[in-house]
Amino acid sequence: MARAPVAAAILAGGKARRLGGAIKSMLPIGGVRIIDRQLAALSQVADPIFVVATDPAPFASLGLTIVSDVMPGYGALGGIYSAIVRSPRERTLIVAGDLPGLSVPLLERLVRPSEAEIVVPCGPRGYEPLCAVYAASSAAPIRRRLEAGELKASVMPPGVRVEVIGPEDLAAYDPDGLLFVNVNTPHEYERARALIEGMPQRPGDRITGTHSAS
Repeated sequence: MARAPVAAAILAGGKARRLGGAIKSMLPIGGVRIIDRQLAALSQVADPIFVVATDPAPFASLGLTIVSDVMPGYGALGGIYSAIVRSPRERTLIVAGDLPGLSVPLLERLVRPSEAEIVVPCGPRGYEPLCAVYAASSAAPIRRRLEAGELKASVMPPGVRVEVIGPEDLAAYDPDGLLFVNVNTPHEYERARALIEGMPQRPGDRITGTHSAS
């Protein structure tokens, strides 16, 4: 199957104060760093992959392009905007750096050709904007929200065409409820480890191998 012409961006700019300043994407789960899990999955659906980070040093060994925030200090929505405008592709799959449970089937669904400017999952918590595809044309409406101080990433910008992958469809990609488990706190990190390390491997689903930069 031909790879979709979509880039992928990992947002790794958070300070993780609640984790003592740890770099969340570098935390291991099942002996594999979160970012290596993500790269193994993302490399199957997108090219190139790049990282949005305030400090490029921790990611230098990955052999990836590291870009900085265009508008520092604007939180997750600012990171999304930076990924869109720094991307070399018309469409960009953007994921938070602290999601260890990404699965290839969901990512393949997200990158399917679409006339929408944003393709976003919607689960029990609402929209999941940090695991979504954004077209280049969504950058200007997002920037207007940033300039207005409206920084909630889970609110879709007005006037933007949105394709929603709803809870019923998501269930097929997430039978174990792991897709959007994140690691913002020590408790969440331990919970993610317990859930993922205790889950049997599903072929073509969870990624446990490491990434080797070419």
